Amino acid sequence: MQSSYNPPSDPLNILHEDREIVAVEKPAGLLSVPGRQEHLADCLIQRLRIAFPDALLVHRLDMDTSGVMVFALTAHAQRHLSAQFEQRLTKKTYIARVSGQVTEKVGEIDFPLIVDWPNRPLQKVCHEMGKSALTEWKVIKVGEAETRLRLTPKTGRSHQLRLHCLAIGHPILGDPLYSTETAADFPRMMLHSEELRIKHPENGRGIKFRVKAPF
Repeated sequence: MQSSYNPPSDPLNILHEDREIVAVEKPAGLLSVPGRQEHLADCLIQRLRIAFPDALLVHRLDMDTSGVMVFALTAHAQRHLSAQFEQRLTKKTYIARVSGQVTEKVGEIDFPLIVDWPNRPLQKVCHEMGKSALTEWKVIKVGEAETRLRLTPKTGRSHQLRLHCLAIGHPILGDPLYSTETAADFPRMMLHSEELRIKHPENGRGIKFRVKAPF
């Protein structure tokens, strides 16, 4: 975690609400949940609870990532949604701008990940002790010095997309942890949770939330 924390003051963008769930757009630079220190108390779930006092956490996004998050409004919905994330029944799609030109059109990254204990909160690739992590990717557009990718994580490891892009030689632009040389050149990390598909905890029907990347 960076020592300075200056979260944006953008008003909440509510994407969907009903009696079981609420979906919201998380801005980049805002924690999903409170940090351990007092100055890290401001976060998305606390802001959301002003309007939805019963909001309950079921998943997270990194502070530097923007995009779709869903919260439960009942204990039943929290159990149902948490199980979907744990059993990998949800579908998440991200947009990223990465350094360099990616020459292939599609591919997958299959590198196991583990916490880098001496350098927490950093994670690292570790083929001996790491937990399996799989990401599918597709090129959207190739520029002179960067590539826009659509990323589909098949697992939900901490910093998975950031590390997997780094591991193939194309770090996410503006990443303050894994691409420090580009962080000063961009106003934020260029990673956005564009779409989330879940089964509604009340009726089991598929439901999709989508927010276009702001970059």
